[in-house]
Amino acid sequence: MPRPRVLITRPGKRAQPLHRALEAAGAEAVALEAMRLEPLAETPEVRQAWLDFDLFQRVVVVSPFAAECLADGLDRYWPQLPLGPSFYAVGAGTAQVLHDMLGVRVHLPPANAEDNSSEALLHLPSLQRLDDQRVLLVAGEGGRTVLADSLAQRGAKVTRLALYRRTPVEPGGPGAQYLAQGDFSALVVTSGELLEHLAGWCSGMALNQPLIVSSQRLATLAHTLGYLRPHVAQGATPAALTAAVANACNLDGADHDDLEKG
Repeated sequence: MPRPRVLITRPGKRAQPLHRALEAAGAEAVALEAMRLEPLAETPEVRQAWLDFDLFQRVVVVSPFAAECLADGLDRYWPQLPLGPSFYAVGAGTAQVLHDMLGVRVHLPPANAEDNSSEALLHLPSLQRLDDQRVLLVAGEGGRTVLADSLAQRGAKVTRLALYRRTPVEPGGPGAQYLAQGDFSALVVTSGELLEHLAGWCSGMALNQPLIVSSQRLATLAHTLGYLRPHVAQGATPAALTAAVANACNLDGADHDDLEKG
């Protein structure tokens, strides 16, 4: 019996844990390359943030690639990491990169949080009152402003560092043809930017296949873009996304031929 084909859109190394989880669950995981991540050249503002790193009370990191760029920057200026800052990550993948590259303890959103990871992180008690505390927010160019805005409203002095850019590209890799033909059982997307970009490349058949997203916010966006069958996972971790794929594709015993026709 053919395995359900699942297209995954996480760029670069970020896709590997999800790929392994899907394969272990009985799916055929296929990479769909649609976005390139590129580190930005160091500006005077970024250099100053590195030099002042020990003056920040809290460091909030929004993605695994942002964590990699942070670690690379600190390595140039701090042979020994200062003890002052507390580290926060919006997801487990980001926290793992911080732990692996910097050896730091990382605060995460509650494991049972139902809302988007950025909003969930803001529920942590240690981020409720930030009167005059210096907070470094490490991210890419553009993106949502909910973290920066909320932290500032709570009294923090926020410095936002954009360390990389996300560049949408024409879908490529093994999954590009499957996307064009709608020949897949599920598409996994955890970024609003990617969701919007891919909508322009999806045929009607592709838009009618199950779409796995990581938050209700993305599901609402998906509906407005024309995706007809969004499924909301309980977060953006490989385990949560794989569980949603298993549910959408009936991996516990469905007729996968029929699923692929649907």
